[in-house]
Amino acid sequence: MLVPERHRYILRELEQREAVRVGELAAAMAVSEMTVRRDIETLHVAGSLRKVHGGAVRIQPLAAVEPGFQLNLDRETEAKTAIAGAAARLVADGMTVSLTGGSTTYRLAARLTGVENLTVVTNSIKVADVLHTDSSATVILTGGERTPSEALVGPVATAAISNLHVDLCFMGVHGLDVEHGLSTPNVHEAETNRAFAASAAELVVLADHTKFGVTALAGIVPLHDVGTLVTDHLPTGAAAENYSHGVGRVVTTTGAGTAEHGTETA
Repeated sequence: MLVPERHRYILRELEQREAVRVGELAAAMAVSEMTVRRDIETLHVAGSLRKVHGGAVRIQPLAAVEPGFQLNLDRETEAKTAIAGAAARLVADGMTVSLTGGSTTYRLAARLTGVENLTVVTNSIKVADVLHTDSSATVILTGGERTPSEALVGPVATAAISNLHVDLCFMGVHGLDVEHGLSTPNVHEAETNRAFAASAAELVVLADHTKFGVTALAGIVPLHDVGTLVTDHLPTGAAAENYSHGVGRVVTTTGAGTAEHGTETA
């Protein structure tokens, strides 16, 4: 594959998802990881993407675009299914939990249908549908303005959430960064998710590996506010330590990226 073809391929991948990894690109294009790193460096200097440890992410303006629910649902399906399974094991009978909008929390909802005496607060239309149809859980759906990700956000949703208290808040995020914390392209969703985090005894973030190093338009909370991070695997090298030391506990669904500080494999 010629250099221009590789560059086009990398940029096309970043149109479909927020982040790409060097190893994945090298395998897809049948070239060495060193070649991919040089390509990423060239595109970084040109301002076409942002180089991060282990790969590249979209440049900041693209991170202000909020993808639709169905598009997100079809991304990283295996990783999200495993994350949902690990997160479900944190929920016990009789708990009150909240689930924010997102494709990973939607998968989690399907895993909670057998939990007894469960109360769920959510701003996700999709989550509410699953639990209302397939479980005996008490479901509290906030009002608010509907987003492309099928979540209800804004002042109405934020006010409703601010008056409630839950054991665990399960939050899906658009981006997760050591310096900038959790973020989303939607300013109103950031405000609503901030209220979700404040209402919970513990914040549990569900994020697959593509979310690391991504910073979207609106910040939610800093990384140190996260009690538990559930992911398929952490970034490699020093970045893994940055994330694992930044949160209370990390649960990984694979052994990759496991660090010693507060980290366990599901």
